[in-house]
Amino acid sequence: MTDPTDTVAAAAADIDATVEGRTVVTLLTDAARDFGSQVAFRTLGPDSTEISYGELADRVARCAAGLRSIGVDKGDRVVMMMRNRVEFYVLDLAVVCCGATPISIYNSSSVEQVVYLAGHCRATVAIAGDGEFLATFTEARRELPGLAELVVVDADATTPDDVHRYGDLVASEPIDFAEAVALVDPGDPATVIYTSGTTGNPKGVVLTHRNVCWTLESLRRTIGIDPVPWRVVSYLPMAHIAERMVSYYQMLAMGYQITPLADVGGLPAALAEVRPNMMFGVPRVYEKIHAGITSKLAADPAQFAQFNEGVAAAGPIALRRAWGEATEDDEATWSFLDAVAFAPVRAAVGLDQLEIAVTGAAPMSAELLGWFRSIGVPLSEIYGMSESTGPMNWAPHLIRPGTVGPAIVGEECILGDDGEVLVRGGNVFAGYLDDPEKTAEALDAEGWLHSGDIGVFDDDGYVRIVDRKKELIVTAGGKNISPANLEAAIKDIPLVGQACVVGDRRKFVAALVTLDPDFAPVWAAEHGLPGDLVSLAAAPEVRAEIEAGLERVMEPFNHAEQVKKFTVLGDDWEPDSDVLTPTSKLKRRGVLARYEHQIDEMYA
Repeated sequence: MTDPTDTVAAAAADIDATVEGRTVVTLLTDAARDFGSQVAFRTLGPDSTEISYGELADRVARCAAGLRSIGVDKGDRVVMMMRNRVEFYVLDLAVVCCGATPISIYNSSSVEQVVYLAGHCRATVAIAGDGEFLATFTEARRELPGLAELVVVDADATTPDDVHRYGDLVASEPIDFAEAVALVDPGDPATVIYTSGTTGNPKGVVLTHRNVCWTLESLRRTIGIDPVPWRVVSYLPMAHIAERMVSYYQMLAMGYQITPLADVGGLPAALAEVRPNMMFGVPRVYEKIHAGITSKLAADPAQFAQFNEGVAAAGPIALRRAWGEATEDDEATWSFLDAVAFAPVRAAVGLDQLEIAVTGAAPMSAELLGWFRSIGVPLSEIYGMSESTGPMNWAPHLIRPGTVGPAIVGEECILGDDGEVLVRGGNVFAGYLDDPEKTAEALDAEGWLHSGDIGVFDDDGYVRIVDRKKELIVTAGGKNISPANLEAAIKDIPLVGQACVVGDRRKFVAALVTLDPDFAPVWAAEHGLPGDLVSLAAAPEVRAEIEAGLERVMEPFNHAEQVKKFTVLGDDWEPDSDVLTPTSKLKRRGVLARYEHQIDEMYA
């Protein structure tokens, strides 16, 4: 019998050999060679355009020459604030071709945050997508003497003369890519991803070109099918590793056709038009899709009941089909349900041509993941972090709801003595920028990355994440409880948009919940109630509905874990605020601070 450790080591060695000498620059030159006339980008709207891989490479070569002319050199760092657009890819790649490091900053960052980040990474150039971002950089530069040059994409008559125009840069004579390939070493930083900073100042996660290329090769083998030329919508912030990996680095390696979306609010329309083959979304994205579908179906109670009966019947069949264990009766039942119920729904929301759908960055309940699988959306949950160049554990095909799958191909994954998930492989980052103390906390002497999450293995190496080590609730009775798992379950109640579980050092577990801004008004109209969230939060009918849902979703948990009280808030928590990160992960400390009074009332 083959030792699994030997298998992982062999896969890792093979990936090492495959990516030897590769960089993001070679990814670009290989893509231009292999996919030259193939569409790299397709934009939406009345002025829709298509740009080939060959055209992308030409623009990058010209823009790199322009950046060099304003002083961008090897080892420099360039900060960028841009919405998702073609020019981002051109500029980011052009920076890389100069031997410099591009660093994306969240577009909602304040001047103070920009001053910290640009100062911390010692950026010499800042690139703004438009006048709004340029104004932020201009104000921040007053405190950043090292920030020598500013560049803007959308220049207009108000743009100062000392600001460089993208149009001028991309009109330069192109660089020689052979020179760029020779300039960049696999050990050089490809980018720096700044953490959200929910527990202090953000840390700069240094990801090398080798990290990126190794992870791409591991993902290619983990996916196991040819993805060329899959359509992908790019809509999450490029300051987040997931979007960089999925719609940027994977694009170059796997020949995707990308539709950049500047405003996430346009995602439903974009999905319907693009009909993507691959999609990544944080749980909140899928929760909103689910809420949109169910709110429309709920308008016809009889039809909704039949649809839900079909979902219940299809759930176990979908799982057996994924594992190749479906019977002839299963296939017949599935075909019937799909034809009469599921396929029209998938087509209506643009999810009918998905080969792979992925959720990550925060926990998703097994119930919601199973719901999507039941209606034919091939959704799987990925687990990872910026420090692992994105993925750590993932099973895109052979899923087990409630787990995040086994380690990606070539990566080792073990549990520490306290149950902490540890991984080691070519995807593990080089360290935190200029912070050896924090690096030593995350990366031990043997190369193991400490995730900060508690996990449990099943017999086949699939991992179930219990929770963050630092976020486990310890009740007054000494019971360790995972708030994230409870929160994911609570959000399966259709009326609930967000949830925050509390109870550390308290006698019982309680929760703060917000109402789903899409589903709640529809539900309110059906029940003759006002549709605004503030009024609904105070309505007895809403509380009764959530109480009934809470009783259902708490059944799998033991008595000590179950939520005993809850407060309905009339707020709609927005991403990139004091309560949510830009990718809608909970900022627990922010929630506890904002709602301290409401929490104390539940324990009065």
